[in-house]
Amino acid sequence: MLKKILLGLAALIVVLVAVLLVRTFSYGSGSVGERVDLADAPAVSAEEAAAHLSEAIQFRTITVAPGDPRPGQDGPWLEFQDWLQATYPAAHAAMKRELVPGTLTLLYTWEGSDPSLDPLLLMAHQDVVPVNIGTEGDWTGAPFAGEIIDGYIYGRGALDDKGNLIALMEAAESLAKSGFQPERTVHFMFGHDEEVSGSGAQAGIALLKSRGVTPEMVLDEGFMVLDPSPLTGKRMGFIGVSEKGYTTIVITAHAKGGHSSMPPRNSAAVNLSRAIIALDENQMPADFSKPPISNLLEASSRDMSFINRMAFANLWLFKGMVDSSFSKIPAGNAMIRTTTAPTMLVGSAKENVLPQRAMATVNFRIHPNDTPESVLQHVKDLTADIEGIEVSLGDEGINSPASPVSPTDNRAYAVLASVAEKVGDGAPAAPSLVLGATDARYASAISKNVYRFAPALVKEEDTHGFHGTNERLEVANMKRLSEGYAQIILGMDGPDK
Repeated sequence: MLKKILLGLAALIVVLVAVLLVRTFSYGSGSVGERVDLADAPAVSAEEAAAHLSEAIQFRTITVAPGDPRPGQDGPWLEFQDWLQATYPAAHAAMKRELVPGTLTLLYTWEGSDPSLDPLLLMAHQDVVPVNIGTEGDWTGAPFAGEIIDGYIYGRGALDDKGNLIALMEAAESLAKSGFQPERTVHFMFGHDEEVSGSGAQAGIALLKSRGVTPEMVLDEGFMVLDPSPLTGKRMGFIGVSEKGYTTIVITAHAKGGHSSMPPRNSAAVNLSRAIIALDENQMPADFSKPPISNLLEASSRDMSFINRMAFANLWLFKGMVDSSFSKIPAGNAMIRTTTAPTMLVGSAKENVLPQRAMATVNFRIHPNDTPESVLQHVKDLTADIEGIEVSLGDEGINSPASPVSPTDNRAYAVLASVAEKVGDGAPAAPSLVLGATDARYASAISKNVYRFAPALVKEEDTHGFHGTNERLEVANMKRLSEGYAQIILGMDGPDK
């Protein structure tokens, strides 16, 4: 009997190993979506484009709060827009330029010869975040001087997002000078307040919608080609096909209060702490079976180690281990689930007074698998058994679902993936989820093909410059960006082949 049991176990092990190996070796093709042959773009000088970005950085288009710039403080935006006209005369001669009514958001229209073709919408933003007071001396190049040092342009906005804006104008200028006349209308929209609310882009999208504009593709900031990818340790292009939503929930614990010399066992502060711990220990679930994470893993497979590839190919067995590994890394955890972040706490006004109300503000970045409603229900369910807890939506701020997941089986994605692989010298390109908010979130109102990608090659250490000290962009990237955007315009021009 024992011999039969052992033989049976051995047979099961052999079958299990066979299943694991077959699934591992057949997992992923290293490619998601089709690819296209790219047309040659007019050459752009990296040095000239970098000099233009240097000048653009010097316009202090800083936004701090919704409503910026305040009346009378719009000088930097107006000066920047005049500079764009003077710097890119061929582009401005080819395109109609207008301000979205009631805003400082720029909208350009390059009329195509075939009105039956849905247009392109290429987006960037003019504003930048401030530099923390007292940290200016920590910069290698002064934050608003646009200094070019050792092959890098330093300054606030170099990465986010004037580098992209200037490269889009370089692309338009070079194409216009070459005599290019698009068949498909091309729109450029440069929001004025993306860093605080995106009201300019929201108004711009509403304006296009009122005109019946339904873009074949919308492209905004988001991802680039990263060297190396944190997922594989090798170079990889990431194309944002969705971005996370945003909601804030307030948890209030009610109690009697009183003197701190006679504290009860379940004070408001203690019960609030229990609620926060419950949220931290019971994160919202991850799902590796749906795009964009499923497609990202498949496209990354060719550069994975054998062990990682086996784990992702056999999530039916290794899902818990994979979830645990992702969850240990903040960026990885944010990629696979709705994140939970307690950010503000309010209690008593004095150290010897027990609060009658203790409140926590918890910010959630919503994964496409979830909704604001499911997040609220998750919090209510976890805190239902804690005495005196009340859960409500925050009164202020953004409350929006994740954006729809854009397709990867169309021409738009094929063009972007082809450009990404060219920028990465053959490195794979993969669809991914953008963790922050961009102006592109509004564009799903007029298009189902909304993407977030810039054709630049960025080293991992340079990504820390986003909203941080020593924000910088490599000079060579201005050529990649400008010519890459031109290739995107050319690749999308004309009807489907």
